[in-house]
Amino acid sequence: MRSKGLKIELPSKQKYQYDTPEMMPNLCTQLLCVGAKGMGKTIAIVNLVKKLNFDRIFLISPTAKSNHSILSMINIDEDDMYEDTDDLTIIDDIISKVEQEGNEYDEYHEKMKEYNEFLKHANNNDYHLIDDDTLETFMNEHNEIVKPEHYLDGRRPKIALILDDILGSFLMSKGIRKVNNLAIRHRHISPVKAEGNGAIGISTFFLTQTFRCQAGGISKPIRSNCNSLIIFKTKNENEFNDLRDEVAGEIGKELFTKIYEMATNEPHAFLFIDFNPKSSHPSRYRKNLDTFLIANDDGTITQRRYE
Repeated sequence: MRSKGLKIELPSKQKYQYDTPEMMPNLCTQLLCVGAKGMGKTIAIVNLVKKLNFDRIFLISPTAKSNHSILSMINIDEDDMYEDTDDLTIIDDIISKVEQEGNEYDEYHEKMKEYNEFLKHANNNDYHLIDDDTLETFMNEHNEIVKPEHYLDGRRPKIALILDDILGSFLMSKGIRKVNNLAIRHRHISPVKAEGNGAIGISTFFLTQTFRCQAGGISKPIRSNCNSLIIFKTKNENEFNDLRDEVAGEIGKELFTKIYEMATNEPHAFLFIDFNPKSSHPSRYRKNLDTFLIANDDGTITQRRYE
């Protein structure tokens, strides 16, 4: 017996989506990068962030100055760099700036609606239908039409936040609730109305030397809300076992270990895991960013390099 009217209905697909290069993960994303000091975490993340073409990048790191040569590869405004990781207002300040981005984005699209209506009347010489405030808004002192402006021409801004070397700071102890809340809500920061609603969102990149081994590792809310993971070679067996237990998933521990060993068998190489890969990607596992590692039914692993 089938009851009528109880079929599960899916929401219509959100109109707005961020475009990313074919080999890159979808946005918004949350990524955790785990590796010992000197393994190349910052270089890996800077390269990934650069390829994702973000419009604005925030950085929280007490070592920003010492990493200047690497960080100069991406465009970070000085006002968007935060070095005092004991300042518990940092997260609030970044969210406020992203909300301002959302306000300016919505205001531009509202202005464009008014502008297009104004143009329609002006082109038809229906100036009697245009009020004085609208004339002042879209006409300058030389009686020239002035189009609304937005620094991205109305495109929704792509925002990134890099959190590097912040374990042990007040931000990750006394301020951990704010960081956890950001990790949970990162896709929903700064709701907007234009172009299909949704939110501006913040793609977050956590760089850490430890995963969850004993005290001082990354909190569960951050780990649980990650869309992707970068893992460098570790000599700490407990650290690796913790990590494998949490992310091996559908392929099992043995095959995951094979993939991990294959991905990290060269200096500074890493395993990249995309938990929500694009439909065109043959696997969620990669060696570095450019080589897919495909687990076969017979337990072997096929490498497919992206050209």
